[in-house]
Amino acid sequence: MTVLSGLRGQTFASLRTNNFRRYITGQTISQAGKWMQTIAQSWLVLELSGAATAIGAVMALQTVPMLLVAPYGGVVADRVDKRRLMIALQTLMGVQALVLGILTVTGTVHLWHVYVLALALGLHQCFETPTRQSFLLEMVGADQLRNAVSLQSVLTSTARMVGPGVAGIVIAAGGVGLCFLLNAASFVAVVISLLTLDVSQLNPSPPTVRARGQLREGLAYVRQSSELTVPLTMMALVGCFALEFPVVLPVIADRTLDAGPGAYGFLTAAMGAGSVVSGLAVATWGRTGTGPLVVTATAFGAVLFVAAVAPTLWVMLVVMVCVGACSVAFNSTTNSTLQLAAAPDKRGRVMALFGMAFIGSTAVGGPITGWVCEQWGGRAGLLLGAVACLIAAAIGALRPRDRTRPPT
Repeated sequence: MTVLSGLRGQTFASLRTNNFRRYITGQTISQAGKWMQTIAQSWLVLELSGAATAIGAVMALQTVPMLLVAPYGGVVADRVDKRRLMIALQTLMGVQALVLGILTVTGTVHLWHVYVLALALGLHQCFETPTRQSFLLEMVGADQLRNAVSLQSVLTSTARMVGPGVAGIVIAAGGVGLCFLLNAASFVAVVISLLTLDVSQLNPSPPTVRARGQLREGLAYVRQSSELTVPLTMMALVGCFALEFPVVLPVIADRTLDAGPGAYGFLTAAMGAGSVVSGLAVATWGRTGTGPLVVTATAFGAVLFVAAVAPTLWVMLVVMVCVGACSVAFNSTTNSTLQLAAAPDKRGRVMALFGMAFIGSTAVGGPITGWVCEQWGGRAGLLLGAVACLIAAAIGALRPRDRTRPPT
């Protein structure tokens, strides 16, 4: 019992912080709504267009701003009060979901509406992602950062497990528009959690004084050490081709397995189940650095290959549990590695580049993966991701042996 109590205390250490508990509760509710919208949006686009390439195009529009605007979003995150900026951005993202929901339930939605609103959401994410990622350190401190990142991944994965399953039921019972409206309502929870944080318990990083050349300064800072460049390069490859599940899984469910929207939701939920288990393991025993990234990228590539050849829905569901586990292990390790290696006054800009690699890479990978699925089927999309993971692992294994930390 003593050992189990110790492990429990280690696994959930960051939850001892009141602010983090309140914050993560709101985020979990919002993430469940987000995954409902992701499922519904992909299905809506497939209904409106009948083409996998259109799903890829929507994902690209939602993520292409990350390639163009995210670095400036990191500059802003380093300059301002992160909590206040997050409140404003979460409110705007809720409005976007509300508009899409109203258009859909009234029967007036067109494909171009989805395109425009996806682009608007992408612009919001350019500022929200680096702000949210770097805000964790202000709540829990450096000692608990890896644990907090891992638990955030666990709770996000729990939302991914619950959200898609609920989305499949909601779509079947009430239509895709209801998913968008429920997502809009979920943003209320995260805004309330941010408004009610105990500001006196936060440890904000000193804001960077506005000056010319700060974007170039951040890019030059990252280039100076393989501690930052190698994980970012690995994340870009994996994010570009291996994390395109909103593009690949609808095709797998609808055309490869001929199983309908419910199967799409359950495949995504299976990934969420694996992510929860993996996230708890990383929170307890996880390590940071390029070495662990090589291991997790290799495992991710291997299970994607197995998923690509899975013969039935039931086998695919089991394998997708492993896919979710490897995905969250790789993403959480990359996130923690970068945050701990970055100087406090440049963490926002470093995490903006993480957002570019994690989310923005979909602007390139989404259309390519959609085209691959259109030409050769959903299994080919999974194989493409497997190859990308193994190439990323090779880059990490062959990295320059730079043991110096980036300058502060």
